[in-house]
Amino acid sequence: MTAALHVVLPGGIDDPAAPSGGNTYDRRVLTGLAGTREVHEIAVGAAWPYPAEADRAVLARALDELPAGATVLLDGLVGCAVPELLEPLAGRLRLVVLVHLPLGDETGLPPAAAAELTARERRTVRAAAAVVATSDAAARRLETLHDLNAGSVHVAAPGVDPAPLATPGPAGDRLLCVAALTPRKAQDVLVRALHAVAELPWTCTLVGALDRDPAFVDRVRDLAAPLSGRVVFAGTRTGEALAETYRQADLLVLPSLAETYGMVVTEALARGVPVLGTLVAGVPEALGAAPDGARPGTLVPPGDVPALAAALRRWLTDPAVRRDQRAAAAARRPGLPGWDLTTRRMSEVLHP
Repeated sequence: MTAALHVVLPGGIDDPAAPSGGNTYDRRVLTGLAGTREVHEIAVGAAWPYPAEADRAVLARALDELPAGATVLLDGLVGCAVPELLEPLAGRLRLVVLVHLPLGDETGLPPAAAAELTARERRTVRAAAAVVATSDAAARRLETLHDLNAGSVHVAAPGVDPAPLATPGPAGDRLLCVAALTPRKAQDVLVRALHAVAELPWTCTLVGALDRDPAFVDRVRDLAAPLSGRVVFAGTRTGEALAETYRQADLLVLPSLAETYGMVVTEALARGVPVLGTLVAGVPEALGAAPDGARPGTLVPPGDVPALAAALRRWLTDPAVRRDQRAAAAARRPGLPGWDLTTRRMSEVLHP
């Protein structure tokens, strides 16, 4: 068996009340890696990238106790926040950093805070033996942001599980957004766009955590109030409840302002559900195309309410658009990557 792998994670990645793409990615990859080697998890706190001093101390002690030459995979939410702990260990341990989203790219950060997080992340990725991103666009972003050599950041894109086809409604009026309600996911932009098509028949279900940014959730609720209950705040759904929600959807809408990949895009496509997303980072990669080049959805500029509203109007009023995008989504399904490929690519980085 390959040498043991030590993995540093934020605490709570298995908390069903707090699902996220990053948590799902970490757990699926670690489960895959555990089939070929020992995997030792080091879970430390939940307040990253602003850790409590006690969590920093726990992490420092755990890293100091690892044997020389050990390979350590660090979730970037943790590792990129503590370069002062990692830099002295770079010669003794093989540090591999997985960056889900550059810390300074989180929406809504004050400029000074974003700059500080970016500077700390730069120190970490430059100290690491290898850096992994979840899309080609995210890898290029890291290389540019931190002045790394072109092509030096590895890519291990998320996989997706096969799923049965959803049953489309004739009017295509069941809209779905799956994302925690936060400024970066931009549900406020979506609700504003829905106001512009309010005369058309539709319902929109917002699935995602409601406790990450309560003030933002309140703003979105206020925006949605005049729409007479047509916007449903469903909260967190996982497992079969989430699968059933996808089965009843006609169109996934992901209005994110930043998204390194967009796992919900491929989750929808796995069910033949087209996607209306934004032209940010890895979303075009996740959306992809059918073998004949047809796009299984539409991409619009982030934050552009008129463009999003126009795309919604085309979807809701043009049966040919719905027919063509559904056909492209169904044709895209067989080409979607599985988690076995993600695990294999991560393994190649960990043990070159």
